[in-house]
Amino acid sequence: MYKKTVLLVDDERSIIKGLKLSLEQEGFEIKVAYDGECAYKLFLSEKLDLIVMDLMLPKIDGFSLCKMIRQKSNIPIIMLTARTEDVDKIVGLEIGADDYLEKPCNTRELIARIRAVLRRVQEINIEQSKIDISNISIDILRRKVYIDDSRICLTDKEFELLLLLAQNAGVVYSRDNLLELVWGYNFVGDSRTVDVHIRRLREKIEENPAEPIYILTKWGIGYYFQELN
Repeated sequence: MYKKTVLLVDDERSIIKGLKLSLEQEGFEIKVAYDGECAYKLFLSEKLDLIVMDLMLPKIDGFSLCKMIRQKSNIPIIMLTARTEDVDKIVGLEIGADDYLEKPCNTRELIARIRAVLRRVQEINIEQSKIDISNISIDILRRKVYIDDSRICLTDKEFELLLLLAQNAGVVYSRDNLLELVWGYNFVGDSRTVDVHIRRLREKIEENPAEPIYILTKWGIGYYFQELN
C-alpha cells in the first residue's frame, strides 16, 4: 500500500522526534528538515504529499518558504507556530497555507488535520483527474494521453512534462525550472534533455511539429503550453 509522505520542518529537534514517531505509527512516510533551506531542497527533490512547517525557521522563515513552494506547487501545507497573533494566521492562510495550528499542538489533532487535508486534496484530484484541451485528452490517474480518441504512447518523463505544462497553460518555464520540477533537484544532466523531450512531445501531439500550436517556445526563456479556448 502506498504511504503518504509528510515533510516535517521545525528547528526544535525534540518536537520533530515526537511527531515523526507518532506519524510513522499512523502509517505515514516521514522526511525531516530543521531549517527552511533544507526543507526547500527536499521539496524539490522528493515526492511529497504534505508539508507541516514551523513559522519561525532558520535560514528561510515559514512565510517565505510557503511563498516559494506556492510558486511551484499546490502541495498541502499545515503551519505550526508558537506565536498567537491573529495576523500571523491570516497572513499564513493568505499566502497559501491550508491549515494552521498553534504550538504546542495536540498530536492527535495534528494527525486528524493532516488526514482531513489529504482527503480534501484527494477529492479535488478525483474531480480534476482529466484534462481536455482541444483534441487532446489527458487521463491523469491512468497516465494516458489521447488525441481524437486515439491513444498516444508517452514515456514517463514525456507524460510528466506534458502534464505540468498543460496544468499551467500560459506559464513560461525555463529549462532549469523544468529540470527541477520533472527530473528532480538532483538530476545530473543539462538543458538539452528538456529540448529533446519537447521535440519528441511535439512529434507525438502536434499535427505539424515544425509549427506547433500546443507547446510553444518563448525565445530566450523556455517553453509553455498555449492557452486555448
